[in-house]
Amino acid sequence: MATTYLVLSNRVLRELNEVEMTSSNFSSSRGIQTAVKDFINKSIHDIYNEGAELPLLHTSTTQVTYPGDGEYSFPTDMRRVDFESFFLKPNELITNGEFESNINSWTTGDGSPSYTSSGNGRLNLNDAAAYQAISTIVNKNYKLQVRVLSPNSSTSGLIVRVGTSAGGTQNLNTTKAVTNFREGAILDTTFTATAQTSYVYVESDGVQLDVDYIRVCREDVTTRKLRYISYDDYLQRFKEQDDRNSSGHYGMPQYVYRKPDYSSFGITPIPDKNDYLISYDYYTTHTDLSAHGDSMSLPDRFSPLIVDRSKYYVYMLRSDPDHANLSNRDYQRKLNLLKTDYASRADYMRDTRISAGNSRLAIV
Repeated sequence: MATTYLVLSNRVLRELNEVEMTSSNFSSSRGIQTAVKDFINKSIHDIYNEGAELPLLHTSTTQVTYPGDGEYSFPTDMRRVDFESFFLKPNELITNGEFESNINSWTTGDGSPSYTSSGNGRLNLNDAAAYQAISTIVNKNYKLQVRVLSPNSSTSGLIVRVGTSAGGTQNLNTTKAVTNFREGAILDTTFTATAQTSYVYVESDGVQLDVDYIRVCREDVTTRKLRYISYDDYLQRFKEQDDRNSSGHYGMPQYVYRKPDYSSFGITPIPDKNDYLISYDYYTTHTDLSAHGDSMSLPDRFSPLIVDRSKYYVYMLRSDPDHANLSNRDYQRKLNLLKTDYASRADYMRDTRISAGNSRLAIV
């Protein structure tokens, strides 16, 4: 359980033998109380700056590409980006196709489709149907994958259709049999779009079925890792080509680089379609504590570390270097514990030796 701003502040004040605060007078603090509140936030900043890649700050995001646009902004809460995590993949066209918490974005066909929390969340079809309209490009091929399960022991099948209207069969009309109780079955198939809007339709005919997920993406887009290159490398090797303002040089991106402003990244070749999705990991910034009930992101077991660092700043304010050094020593010891328990580190070792004929040279 995370510790609140008020509790942290009072722990520091108590160790300094100062008057503690309450929730009612927290916002009107004065003197040493206000200084302690500032030092709490300053101490949290220190911890995050010491270990910017704390798993507690880790998150992921995606960026849809646009034809002719090779540069994109990082999220506003980005602290540090993991450039080894950049992958290019097909853009998922189905909205809420995983049914993690609801069946929003799906329109009811026959019967009454419902949400079930089984598994990671599923679309329940009990003699019912549901569909969703997606944007497609005429004459382009798309991959469709559906996983379906039978919650009872009877043999049944899921009707899957893709067409130019709800339930239309212009592009696909198939049935996926489900014979193994609760094991499920996966349909992997393709269809060619004949309109700018295609309707993905699923139906259970007289039986109860659970749809685990529905996924649709362009068939000609494959997943690949984007290799990181420096901005100088990009200038030397690729910028001249990207600046020619010719769609003939657009294509599937292969490289990613960081712009000198550190607020955006670029990819090359410049994308030739908006069916690419870039996924990557980054570490977020944190928000300063403000209200008395605000909680820090760190677990409660590390609140003493915040207290020690805050005391260090108080003693420095009071020109008491001896006690400041003692508090800093305790802070550093506990910080090492935090780094040991939470800091990211490689899960494997690399052999950095280079083979040179019959000998092997070690890089040190």
